[in-house]
Amino acid sequence: MTAPAHTRTSDELIRAEEPVLAHNYHPLPVVVARAEGAWVEDVEGRRYLDMLAGYSALNFGHRHPALIEAAHRQLDLLTLTSRAFHNDRLAGFAERLVALTGQDMVLPMNTGAEAVESGIKLARKWAYDVKGVPADRATIVVAADNFHGRTTTIVSFSTDETARAGFGPFTPGFRIVPYNDLAALEAAVDGTTAAVLIEPIQGEAGVNIPDDGYLAGVRELTRRAGCLFVADEIQSGLGRTGHTLAVEHEGVVPDVVLLGKALGGGIVPVSAVVGRREVLGVLHPGEHGSTFGGNPLAAAVGTAVVELLETGEFQRRAAELGEVLRDGLAALVGRGVVGFRSRGLWAGVDVDPALGTGREVSERLMREGVLVKDTHGSTIRLAPPLTITAEELASALASLEKVLAAGV
Repeated sequence: MTAPAHTRTSDELIRAEEPVLAHNYHPLPVVVARAEGAWVEDVEGRRYLDMLAGYSALNFGHRHPALIEAAHRQLDLLTLTSRAFHNDRLAGFAERLVALTGQDMVLPMNTGAEAVESGIKLARKWAYDVKGVPADRATIVVAADNFHGRTTTIVSFSTDETARAGFGPFTPGFRIVPYNDLAALEAAVDGTTAAVLIEPIQGEAGVNIPDDGYLAGVRELTRRAGCLFVADEIQSGLGRTGHTLAVEHEGVVPDVVLLGKALGGGIVPVSAVVGRREVLGVLHPGEHGSTFGGNPLAAAVGTAVVELLETGEFQRRAAELGEVLRDGLAALVGRGVVGFRSRGLWAGVDVDPALGTGREVSERLMREGVLVKDTHGSTIRLAPPLTITAEELASALASLEKVLAAGV
């Protein structure tokens, strides 16, 4: 793997972005030019082990051969029709996705935030048409410290002031309760409740994993209350935690599941709302749509992603290598790590604040050839591609040990 020749250095390209790009991100100072598998190269040819995988959008690594082949093949045939017409790839994609997730119907969209917005609209429409909630009275219960996206409606029920400040007025109709608290959730649900919308594992918050029984409790509570359970599996789904969906750790089947990120294989944006027929069936022509949602290129890549997951290989890899990750992090507790949470190939690692912020630790790891991302305070997230090898994972953990041992 050799990066293409560039006339400008990494530093020059970073400086060139400053006057022309909106400053809504603060990326690490690495300029990626090429990638394959679990590795990326910058414009100077330096190699880095990618332990973030595009926030789980690259579950199958960079440029997985089966996914690249599917995209190339479809690019030679048809890329977009809009949903004004049928295309020959969409039915097969939808059939295989509902079979993989155990649901009935698919609403194809593009980004994760679109999937969440679509899930909110569906829940409200279901509440009015099926449950009989009076017009404009539907409520949705969400969890504190959530991350579902950055649209105006979604940040309306965020508890992260960085995401909210300066973007009001906010959309009403949401009730926020503590995560992993069934009693608080039950107290918030009433006759106006359309849905409970939660992440089975809160990724942006630091890979917060609920207590055993919480997801099953949410399922039972929503069933008794006559409202929907909407699970946002955009980061936690599609093999990341050792199962196809994170809710499978408790044998739970939500009414609606939101998917994205890895569904596009790191090639094109693909998201989907999958759910019961009684829920998705409330939509009628003209009530919701997307020009690019369900386009032939997305459907071809999405089908190839589902085919990879149908083998079970990636779920098994995440479970088996997840044990290596957990054991490696456990060995670092008290040696720079003050705590961690992990499930499958996904971990939130709390570094001793005396050793630096999460950003500072991420920068030190970058200099060691390992790419991670900080979240809040001194917490970093690890989410390597599911194609990573045990040796590569051990190398990343050794680099973390080295950075922590070096101290400030």
